[in-house]
Amino acid sequence: MPNLNVAVIGSPDYAKGIGKKSTASDITFYDVKRDDITLSLVEPTKYPEKLASLFFTASLADVAVVVVEQIGPAFGESVIMLDCVGVKKGYIVTKGYITRDQIAPLIKDTVLEGYSLFEDDPVQLRERLLIQAREDLVGGVAANDSTGSVPVDHYFDVKGVGAVILGCVADGVIRKHDTVKVHPLGREAEIRSIQKHDDDFDLAKKGDRVGLALKGVSVSDLERGTVLSNDATLIKNSEIVARVHLVKYWLNPLKEGMVLHIGHWMQFEPARVESVDAGGDWRNPEVRLKLQKDLVYHTGAKAVVSYLEGGKLRIIGTLELR
Repeated sequence: MPNLNVAVIGSPDYAKGIGKKSTASDITFYDVKRDDITLSLVEPTKYPEKLASLFFTASLADVAVVVVEQIGPAFGESVIMLDCVGVKKGYIVTKGYITRDQIAPLIKDTVLEGYSLFEDDPVQLRERLLIQAREDLVGGVAANDSTGSVPVDHYFDVKGVGAVILGCVADGVIRKHDTVKVHPLGREAEIRSIQKHDDDFDLAKKGDRVGLALKGVSVSDLERGTVLSNDATLIKNSEIVARVHLVKYWLNPLKEGMVLHIGHWMQFEPARVESVDAGGDWRNPEVRLKLQKDLVYHTGAKAVVSYLEGGKLRIIGTLELR
């Protein structure tokens, strides 16, 4: 059952015309299921007040739908977020009197420059996304996929079942009865069952949106950003030395003592800058960061760096995780 994860940004409740509303919090999900193809649409419900809402939405996406109702700071910040996360496929829907020519200078040299322009028709957009899901995602599980990771975005207790989490498989494959580590907690849990769009399955692969019933942990052990994985190569670290690449719109060097937020998977964690080594290039400095708790990631992963006190521009760059 191929699943396409779609970020819908720019117009509150626009996804309501495409799918059926499901989980709702600071990010709200809408589901589409047709035959063996599914769409998981997500909107940043609390954006622009809460930047994390926009980050989580972009982080989950294979494809983005950007609805442009007006050109302002929120549109610009959304463009930068999608570019920093690296959502390379998408559609731009213009409303009112907004034209592609008006937004062209604002998306130049970003991933949005490659997005297709689409008419303001949610029904036709749903059909296009279903076609894309079939074209892009049909395929089997690789023979060497023996491990997988699922960042948790929601969790709750079900009477008679226990702890249940919702999330998207970030990499690899997970299987029913797998034993996984609960990061950064360090405890182990068993996957008792796997559901995808309310149907039971024995396995799930990268991109699948899943509900997992767990044995061995309780809801009190979980939080958004928890990572379930049986991959021993995952890194946990609260002290990070890495290179930052600042976006061209950010005009000030990083300084010791600044409190940044590091976004990776479903983690959006505060980090204090302990040292900065610009090496003659203040836009690409090496920094030492101290987080309040471990960040969970693979070597070579990219994270988004935000500065919540940045005013109209809070997304300031990306971080190369080692």
